[in-house]
Amino acid sequence: MAANGLALLIASACTAGATPAIAVAPQYDTTHVYVASDDFERFVKSFLATFGGTASKEIIANVTPTPSTTKSQIIHAPVGTLSVFGYVTPIPAPFGAERNGFLVADFDAAIAAARADGAGLIVAPFEDAIGRNAIVQWPGGVTMQLYWHNVPPHYPALATIPENRVYVAPEQADAFIRAYLAFSQGTVVEDDRKAPGIEVGEPFHTFRRVLIDSRFGKTLVLATDGQLPYPWGRETTGFEVADLDATILKAEAAGVFVVVEPFSAAGRRTAFFEFPGGYIAEVHTAAKS
Repeated sequence: MAANGLALLIASACTAGATPAIAVAPQYDTTHVYVASDDFERFVKSFLATFGGTASKEIIANVTPTPSTTKSQIIHAPVGTLSVFGYVTPIPAPFGAERNGFLVADFDAAIAAARADGAGLIVAPFEDAIGRNAIVQWPGGVTMQLYWHNVPPHYPALATIPENRVYVAPEQADAFIRAYLAFSQGTVVEDDRKAPGIEVGEPFHTFRRVLIDSRFGKTLVLATDGQLPYPWGRETTGFEVADLDATILKAEAAGVFVVVEPFSAAGRRTAFFEFPGGYIAEVHTAAKS
C-alpha cells in the first residue's frame, strides 16, 4: 500500500488488525452540485452571498474518464465545501447522480475497503489532472465519489459540520448503515424509529432517523416510505447556521427562494432553500431553549 502525504492529516493510531483510517476531515468532503452552464455563475454568487466564504478560480476541464467538458469551481463556505459543475457538453453517465465527493487518505485502501464493506464500484478508478477518482454505490442506491489528490489540499476548518442527508427505503436502511459504518469507522449517535414525519413533509406519519458521526462528518439516514412532497428528498446536504432568520434574509436578497418556510422539529428550526439553477438545500439552526 503506497504511502502519501495525506496520511499526515489523519490519526496514525489504529488498533492491531483494524481497517486503516481513510477519512481526512469534513471540510474535504464536498457536496456535488450540478447546474446548467448558464446558471453556474448565478449559483456560485448566490451561495456565497447566503453563507459567506470564498470560491476557487473557475476552470473549464474534463473531470470524467470519457470525453466531456464542464465549468468547475470549489466553494469554501463556513457551513461546508461544494464542488460545482456546469457542463457545456452532455454529462456522461453515471456522473451527476453522485451526491458528494469524499477525500481519502489512501486511495487504494479506500477502494478496497468500500468493496469489502458492500459498495459496488460503478465507475472504476480513473486519473484526472490532479489525482485519482472512482464512484461507488452503497446498499440502498446511495452513490458517492471517492477522490485523492497528488498534492494534498489544505482547506480551512468549517464553522459547522454539514449533514449528508441520505434517503433510503426502510428495508434497506440496516444494510446501508452497516456498510457505511464499517467503511467510515463511524458511530451511531441516534437511532429514532418513530421520528416525527413533519421532518420529511409527512406530518401524519413517523419514519426512522439515524444520525452517524465519523471523520467524514455527519450522515443523517432518513428511512421513509418515499411518498414525500416537494422538495423533500431532493436535498442531499443540510447546512447548519447560527441564525436562520438572518440567513433567509441574505438568501432572498441573493435571489434564493425559500421553498419551505421555517418549522420546528427535533430540536431545530429548519427551512428549505432553492438556489438559482434549482439546487435544493436544507438549512437549520438549533432551536432556542
